[in-house]
Amino acid sequence: MNSHILRSAALAAILGTSIWVSACGDSPTSPGIQPQIINQTDNFEYQASDVQGYSGTLSYTWQNTGTTANVNQATTVSSGTVTLVILDATGAQVYSRALAENGTFVTSVGQAGAWTVRVLYSDATTTVNFRAQKTT
Repeated sequence: MNSHILRSAALAAILGTSIWVSACGDSPTSPGIQPQIINQTDNFEYQASDVQGYSGTLSYTWQNTGTTANVNQATTVSSGTVTLVILDATGAQVYSRALAENGTFVTSVGQAGAWTVRVLYSDATTTVNFRAQKTT
């Protein structure tokens, strides 16, 4: 084999290893989380277990055929903060609350359609559980 082919093979092996490491969440600057999500029309459920010192924002589009939603929060925050923000179909904020506040809450009235659910982590060590459902 010539040296060009050997260098290409070595580079491919290095890149493959880098992609694998980053997909596993081993990067020191982004530990990553793998939330479990159920995203159905009128029902959005989110759970992330064993989050350790994570900072970042995760956003999802959720179809709500109603104009309000009930939000049930059951989260344990050991350190840092986690905030849930929900925007209606026009992009207007209808909900913002620290997920450390457990209970059931109602969003403000908004426009039905494609809502945005955002989970904002700031150096959070936590287990996150919440559900948003169309108010009936």
